Amino acid sequence: MSPNPVPPSAPAPVGNYPYVRRVGDLLFLSGIGPRTPGSDAIVGNVFNPRGTLVGHDIVAQTRQVFANVRAVLETAGAHWEDLVDVTVFLTDMAGDFKRYNAVWAEYFPDPTIAPCRTTLGITALPTPIAIELKCIARVR
Repeated sequence: MSPNPVPPSAPAPVGNYPYVRRVGDLLFLSGIGPRTPGSDAIVGNVFNPRGTLVGHDIVAQTRQVFANVRAVLETAGAHWEDLVDVTVFLTDMAGDFKRYNAVWAEYFPDPTIAPCRTTLGITALPTPIAIELKCIARVR
């Protein structure tokens, strides 16, 4: 595995850091957001005619961030099922948690084998996204 694999099916990191670092049989993923691979567009963002962000679709952003995490995991030799711990950052906990949590339940229908999860409400992320995931996975 190269020290900073960026799969073509995931957007590049927004800073000078690796997406993933392997330590023993664990993979530590840097924060990954819902930017679209190739274009870096942020799915689900709604802008007014002046170009100001006025809303977002948390369901679309959650699905995209999950796809991006899956792509990074697979490039690093792991799978979705190998996730053991996920920290989720939401910029609108009150408005988005219920819908985000419903998407989580689609992707992890059995809580007895789902990864551990912590969800934090924060005021902002480095780009105009509503969700970001920080993950730990095991490599089989």
